[in-house]
Amino acid sequence: MSALELVCPAGTPAALRTAVDAGADAVYVGFNDETNARNFPGLNFNRKELAKSIAYAHEHGAKVLVAVNSFARAGDVGPWHRAIDDAAAMDADAVIVADIGVAAYCSERHPETRLHLSVQASASSPEAIQYYVDAFGVKRVVLPRVLNVNEIAALNAEITCETEVFVFGGLCVMAEGRCALSSYITGLSPNMNGVCSPASHVSYDEDGDNMVSKLGGYTINRFAGDETAGYP
Repeated sequence: MSALELVCPAGTPAALRTAVDAGADAVYVGFNDETNARNFPGLNFNRKELAKSIAYAHEHGAKVLVAVNSFARAGDVGPWHRAIDDAAAMDADAVIVADIGVAAYCSERHPETRLHLSVQASASSPEAIQYYVDAFGVKRVVLPRVLNVNEIAALNAEITCETEVFVFGGLCVMAEGRCALSSYITGLSPNMNGVCSPASHVSYDEDGDNMVSKLGGYTINRFAGDETAGYP
């Protein structure tokens, strides 16, 4: 069995340094724009910050994976192509993509850059995963969080690339890449805008002894008074 690799997220240069110093094998990050599926205000990296952070990680024996994992806009693919080009120029250890066109661009323009398939691609069958491996040379697939351990093991037995799984994060019931709830309510989605449940549309209301979380006025969840309220 291959050795496990601990991959940690980082939304800021300080978080990346903390993860590296704590022993992370790799850190995944994104640019501070819509090319990154975690495009939240105040988070992520500008070009100068990322170049310095990649150098820091490499000096300390860690890898940096750059997520360019939202879906390119029709007629305006430039930001996604620039993100791929810049990540490759900075010597990122891999780029994480979801859009087929972005995957094709990376594999054609930067064949030396390692390509990972994002969870946003929602590839959860051996056939779908193998397609990306054969077509674009994908070396790793990040699996949807909704898969259980037995399903993950079954996939690993049938595919020829590495797998990455989440062991932390929100317990959302939706399959990544296939959910339209945020887009329907707010007009913004992880796939196209890099943001799920944007903070400007989130509110919390007290209802008797309960706390109610809402997204755009729609009730998402209800929590008891002594229960920690989650993000919608």
